[in-house]
Amino acid sequence: QVQLVESGGGLVQAGGSLRLSCAASGRFFRINSMGWYRQPPGKERELVALVSNGDTANYADSVKGRFTISRDNSKNTVYLQMNSLKPEDAAVYYCYADVFQTVFTHSRAWGQGTQVTVSS
Repeated sequence: QVQLVESGGGLVQAGGSLRLSCAASGRFFRINSMGWYRQPPGKERELVALVSNGDTANYADSVKGRFTISRDNSKNTVYLQMNSLKPEDAAVYYCYADVFQTVFTHSRAWGQGTQVTVSS
């Protein structure tokens, strides 16, 4: 069982910055991709950014050039640096991990979510 614990959400003014962190713990063989999704009020959950085990990153078009995803494999932690925040970035942000519990057992794990609020 893998647990993902997020931190770093909060309230920020438009144009400001926040850094989200997500640490994975528990028993597992390997973590493949890690990343972040978000769910704005009244909308579907959407991909923000993903980073592979080899540090290849992919971003939603709406955050390219403003957000940076990174990971520290030694700590099983993924980060999301969010700069130039806009009111439309406000959402609950969810950490995601693609996990092999064993060589043969594969699943997806989600964090509990952290609120990001951007005031205009």
